[in-house]
Amino acid sequence: QVQLVESGGGLVQAGGSLRLSCAASGFVFRLLSMGWFRQAPGKEREFVGAVNPGGESTVYGDSVEGRFAISRDNAKNTMYLQMNSLRPEDTAVYYCAGKFFPGLLIRQGDYNYWGQGTQVTVSS
Repeated sequence: QVQLVESGGGLVQAGGSLRLSCAASGFVFRLLSMGWFRQAPGKEREFVGAVNPGGESTVYGDSVEGRFAISRDNAKNTMYLQMNSLRPEDTAVYYCAGKFFPGLLIRQGDYNYWGQGTQVTVSS
């Protein structure tokens, strides 16, 4: 059973940066296609970005393209989300997700492992 645990959330001022981590345990992390999603109060869960198992390919949602970057360290069983130039509209609970798949996945329904989420709040 794969377990995913997010960390690194918190309160930051607009224009600032945060780095989220997603630690995986229970299985072979390097075989997992991984993604980040977020959900703001009263809104649907939104795709943030994804990375393929090897870490060579990434894809991002339009609202974060150019500001956020996903990376992974398969030796540490950890994925990261570097968030720069944060805006108040980035405020949300951020979730990491995983699935045994060789490519990139952008739909939340494609993932079958989820973390519990970490809160990110951006003040104006």
